[in-house]
Amino acid sequence: MRKNSTMNRAPKSVTRGRAAVVVGGLVAALALGSTAALAADAQHEGFLAAGTASSISDVMQKQADGQKAAVAKAKADAAKAKAAAAKKKAAEQAKAKAAAEAKKRAAAKAAADRKARGLTWETPVAKYVIGAGYAQAGPHWAHTHSGQDFVVPSGTSVRAAHTGTVVEAGWGGAYGNNIVIKNGNKLYSQYGHLSHIGVHIGQKVVTGQEIGKSGSTGNSTGPHLHFEIRTTPYYGSSVEPLHFLRTHGVHV
Repeated sequence: MRKNSTMNRAPKSVTRGRAAVVVGGLVAALALGSTAALAADAQHEGFLAAGTASSISDVMQKQADGQKAAVAKAKADAAKAKAAAAKKKAAEQAKAKAAAEAKKRAAAKAAADRKARGLTWETPVAKYVIGAGYAQAGPHWAHTHSGQDFVVPSGTSVRAAHTGTVVEAGWGGAYGNNIVIKNGNKLYSQYGHLSHIGVHIGQKVVTGQEIGKSGSTGNSTGPHLHFEIRTTPYYGSSVEPLHFLRTHGVHV
């Protein structure tokens, strides 16, 4: 019985060898599996690393593009502002130039007007009714009438009939308050019966300039302006005034 029992059992060394083979196989299998797993993990991590690098590159590129766009916009805005400032400056310069030219034209026109007025004659009052005429006889005058009366209300503006220099401004006897202006060589104009004298001796006046106000001072029967054209500053040298004015282009 013992003999058979001994024969049915495998030797211990054989059993241990088989176990070692089995264990070795398992270890090898486990080792191969771990290696494959590690390789797979490494490959996956490589894919992740590549994806992360690509994302960072995209972000950096987007940032760079954004910066370029911002710089371009800033340059465009600066150019636009510069162009607007240049346009505004040009408009202001053009406006100033136009204003200066307009002022220059106005000054030239005023000078031309003054020159023209210096060469022209006007009636001594703007609106009037013709009164007693030159050389008219009557009880109001010692001889004949020495001038032309322009009937106007008292206080009417009396103007210089022509450019000249005031040689008399004050009381003139029968003429009351009167003014005499030298208008040229042997040429004078006289304004009588004034209620107000607005100029003084030696003053320069131009055609149309107000020199006083009409009235009824002196030897007068009512408000009017007595007007004479003379060859001297004194009474007795007068000429027919309406004819004189008409020959000098005045409609009267």
